[in-house]
Amino acid sequence: MCSASRILALIASAGLSLAALRAADLRICADPNNLPFSNQQQQGFDNQIAKLIAADLGKGVTYVWAPERGESFVRKTLLARRCDVLMGVPSAYRDALTSEPYYRSTYVFLWRRDRNLQIRSLNDPALHKLRIGVHVVSDDASNLPPAQALANRGLFRNMVPYSIYGDQSKPNPPATLIDAVAQGKLDLAIAWGPLAGFFAQREAAPLAMVPVSPQVDRPFLPFTFSLSIGVRPSDKNLLRSINRALEHHRNEIHKILESYGVPLLDADLRAGNRPSRY
Repeated sequence: MCSASRILALIASAGLSLAALRAADLRICADPNNLPFSNQQQQGFDNQIAKLIAADLGKGVTYVWAPERGESFVRKTLLARRCDVLMGVPSAYRDALTSEPYYRSTYVFLWRRDRNLQIRSLNDPALHKLRIGVHVVSDDASNLPPAQALANRGLFRNMVPYSIYGDQSKPNPPATLIDAVAQGKLDLAIAWGPLAGFFAQREAAPLAMVPVSPQVDRPFLPFTFSLSIGVRPSDKNLLRSINRALEHHRNEIHKILESYGVPLLDADLRAGNRPSRY
């Protein structure tokens, strides 16, 4: 029986490397501090779903960790061939070949239940009297759908921006917005549903969560999105295998997402239909 050192010596003599051996794994680029989606401890729902997909393909999972920062993330990871797969990309994403959606979710209004708010629409006049927290990705406060929609309605003074990236030296930076609602620093937040649902479950104060309406604000500002797995445009065979795996595990994926508090708009996905990419 060969010892571990003997095996490594044989690998070296064959001109192979450990990196080459691990190339058989499904290589995934992901953010190391981005719950509920992913983290370095692999506690996110995308970590769990990736494991299901990889097992269906007869592979393990290897992560390449990189902070997710807008368009450059895809260019510096997937398109640079550092990995082969990105989880949770918009289904209509132009820089990657995308799988069939594995979930569809929505932005939500979020408030403390003891506030007894009845907000259901971006057009509710009550919003003009509230402090409304929103996530932003830069100093330009009109760069995500909630901030854009509020700005279009002249609600600049009502908006309280929170960086979605936050302080990366601390765990769960996006949770700061949800914490502010629970602590009464904000009357209301408008947040991406998977973030809101996951962190709301962990707050001491009970929070109410209602899908944003309208689902598509004028002229074309969607608040619901379908999410897919992305691969390089040349990796069509890999994509076919991923789509088969998604179909095999659709019910398990649904249960994982529900356990993380993700608000799902996917009755058509569970039925096996192909919804609009938005």
